[in-house]
Amino acid sequence: MEALDIRKLIQEGVEFQKKSLEAAKAFIELPKSEAVSDTLEKEVVFSIGKMKLYHYKPLVAKNKISKTPLLVVYALIQRYYMLDIQPDRSVLKGYLEAGLDIYLIDWGYPTAEDRYMTMDDYINWYMDECVNFILNSTKNKKINLLGICQGGNFSVCYTALHQEKINALVTEVVPIDFSTNDSLLFKWGKDLDIDTMVDAFGTIPVENLNFTFLILTPFYGSMGKYIDLVNNPKITDKNFLANFLRMEHWVFDGPDQAGETIRQFINDMYRDNKLVKGELVLGDKKVDLSKITCPLLNVMGSADNLVPNAASKPLNDYVSSEDKNILVFPVGHIGMFTGHKSYKEIAPQVAEWLLQHGNSSKRK
Repeated sequence: MEALDIRKLIQEGVEFQKKSLEAAKAFIELPKSEAVSDTLEKEVVFSIGKMKLYHYKPLVAKNKISKTPLLVVYALIQRYYMLDIQPDRSVLKGYLEAGLDIYLIDWGYPTAEDRYMTMDDYINWYMDECVNFILNSTKNKKINLLGICQGGNFSVCYTALHQEKINALVTEVVPIDFSTNDSLLFKWGKDLDIDTMVDAFGTIPVENLNFTFLILTPFYGSMGKYIDLVNNPKITDKNFLANFLRMEHWVFDGPDQAGETIRQFINDMYRDNKLVKGELVLGDKKVDLSKITCPLLNVMGSADNLVPNAASKPLNDYVSSEDKNILVFPVGHIGMFTGHKSYKEIAPQVAEWLLQHGNSSKRK
């Protein structure tokens, strides 16, 4: 066994301290305006309680905008602005540049008074009211729907219950069949005692969820990313730091979770897999995936360690759509929306598919 080189250890410690001070100085000197996300122009056009519906300002000429509006539904966990995390990696910007007319739901930040909000409330009330608003304001009979992660799960349920309002459905990294154990999150979800947590807290604090993700995923994860940051030669580069801070802000800006909603999602989806079994009930109706008949595009990341492809692919087997497609990109769960490919490759292909399927919805 080699003897410890104390002198070398001290020297490495001093060097790391110097780099840490340089990193701290760089962070302090970085203007706050440099690390801002969610910069695309939009306006609130409709709201209920804490929920807001945004309409994004087009980035193309009026005659090039799709006649079929697109509603984007993000997950309750974390915040929607991951889709516009930075100008050169903004998925929403890519969609707008392709000519899509985008509306997006911001679920807001639940508080104690929202503990009794259910999945039925989010899907058959909030989502349905947003869809009705868009239909009425645009004079369309149908819209396109794009759901992301848990928001995609909600979008699938919504389409199954309200197929007459949906022209085409896009799902991105969406869990459908929870029987797989290809992900630690899926193993953990099946054994989580969510009932005790909800009974104790009512509304689940975001800190509890962040702790879970810190354990489960390297991305949220290990302290190693901060050590790597200090040792990164780009540590004094303004753009590099701004991008890092944007992601850190997003990671720790998650909302609390309405107790009854997360109780049902964990128990009915992760534990009992009711969606694919045809046993999921929202309000007084069962969610029957075979009721989905519109064109479907199912988008996945081959390196997704949160929502494995085995949980997403089965959707195409359960729907009755004749036009159904799968796109798999070499990215992870977060990389689907924040990586170099998200803006340059993924967004254009998804947008093109939507534009090709945007003419079956005639206006009123």
